[in-house]
Amino acid sequence: MEYHKTKDIIRVMRILGHKNIKNTLVYTQLVEFDEDDQYVCKVATTTKEATELVTAGFEYVCTMDDGARLFRKRA
Repeated sequence: MEYHKTKDIIRVMRILGHKNIKNTLVYTQLVEFDEDDQYVCKVATTTKEATELVTAGFEYVCTMDDGARLFRKRA
């Protein structure tokens, strides 16, 4: 319910106490959204990849502990 309300996967991950985003993604797959609530998510591990995502219209979400940066864009 928190993910449906906020669309913030990192917040949900922290609330649930997960250390791995993959565990949280299992739970968010159970949430159904309207067509307008769909996002495309991408991960950047280099500055070049991050730059390409921003140029393509993705917005920065957060940086994971391993340095990977998460981006999203409405589908």
